[in-house]
Amino acid sequence: MIVLDRICDLALVKVILISGRSIGQGRGKELGKFSEQYFQSVAICELSSEDMSALAVPEGGNIKVKSAYGDVVVKAYTSKQTLPKGIAFIPYGPWANRVTDPQTHGSGMPSLKGIEAEISSALDQEVQRLESLVKSSFGRKLSQSVLLY
Repeated sequence: MIVLDRICDLALVKVILISGRSIGQGRGKELGKFSEQYFQSVAICELSSEDMSALAVPEGGNIKVKSAYGDVVVKAYTSKQTLPKGIAFIPYGPWANRVTDPQTHGSGMPSLKGIEAEISSALDQEVQRLESLVKSSFGRKLSQSVLLY
């Protein structure tokens, strides 16, 4: 169920966040995690057309995704797949890692699906590049040889 709140005229959409592989993420990863294609394919969130309308964000506009585990600014796009209202998809990668549970619960793989999150417009904020994202997450500079999933 989607809940739309208005806080100081700022739309806030509550969603269930899922993460997974995408064709763009896979292609971008092959070119390198510092490539423009990887950035354009992974620093995104796909939403239903209803959720995009509720947020009043244009295609490719910046949104903030916030969960109990953190927050991140990414580009918003209407999903080309059938994505129901109230479900948001972020491809695997460092941007998804900012809002997913880092605990593996003994499985070796973190829970990447079924995460409660809130999304709001962030047109006045920038999407961080990989180097900046890692530095703000871990407080250190990332070298080109370090690989993140």
